[in-house]
Amino acid sequence: MSTSIDLIPVKPTTAIVGEDDNETSRRRGTSVWFRLLANDRVAFAAAGVLGIVVLTAVFGPMLVGNLATHIDLDNSNQAPFTLAHGWANVLGTDPLGRSMLARLIVACRTTLSVAVPAVVISAVVGSAIGMWAGYYRGWRETVAMRVADVIMSFPSLLLAVVVLYVFSPSAANIVAVLAITRIPVYLRTARAESAELQSRVFVDAARTFGAGATSIIWRHVLPIVLPTMLTVATLDFCYVMLAESSLSFLGIGIQPPDVSWGLMVAQGRTYLHSAWWLSFFPGLAIVITTVSATILAAWARIATDPGQRWRLTVPQKRLTKFTKTGKAL
Repeated sequence: MSTSIDLIPVKPTTAIVGEDDNETSRRRGTSVWFRLLANDRVAFAAAGVLGIVVLTAVFGPMLVGNLATHIDLDNSNQAPFTLAHGWANVLGTDPLGRSMLARLIVACRTTLSVAVPAVVISAVVGSAIGMWAGYYRGWRETVAMRVADVIMSFPSLLLAVVVLYVFSPSAANIVAVLAITRIPVYLRTARAESAELQSRVFVDAARTFGAGATSIIWRHVLPIVLPTMLTVATLDFCYVMLAESSLSFLGIGIQPPDVSWGLMVAQGRTYLHSAWWLSFFPGLAIVITTVSATILAAWARIATDPGQRWRLTVPQKRLTKFTKTGKAL
């Protein structure tokens, strides 16, 4: 008795399976990072604070923009923490009767619109030049490092003061000056890591198989350098925001009618004895934002280091017990 088997052709599903695998890998990677962040309660709280700051900068001015410019001389310098004059004045008013809460929200967008572009520009330009110089070495590395040394020889804040005195102080000029003065930080860091990576075995293998320099830098060097650059950028965000606040405090930063946290501190310093909240609340906003960014940068440094990442996978109580006793978990 013979049995016949009909073979039914099946369409290949490699592409579909591959797409599903990639999507699954991306989701799994996102969930892993979220779990690492959730295991560190302090970093999780810092990330939440920064998220609130970003959402406030994006959507806040749309909701309270008119209140920030509404003048009411009858309610000038009203004390905070009272709803007698409406919810918008819960943080008090300034000498013109404008809502401090509304002005803080509008100033949040101005401050971030200066700090974020400055950090992004300096990080992209400095990292690109640093990886290029570190990979090729030779005269390229020498020229890049000497330019970085020249820029770093001038105090960045003093250089910004001089440039903004020569040119008109504006948001665009502040971004340009702060971005240029911060480029050497990324250039030197990226150059050091790229110079060490260009002699690694996997880079030599890619070069042997005919990969070009641009392809090697983009596919092999950048993924390893990127975590370090992100950590440096997070820390540098604090410096740039404080620098913008300092320039505004000196009167050569953001100019009225625009408002930033640093400018609000400068405008309220003459009322410290009679209206302390004019400088206190914008100063507190600067401190909270910079401390949160610093905490998140410390978490990112550990999370991107394979040798230290295990600390974020262990519950905090067990990690504390392990570090005190020195015993295995």
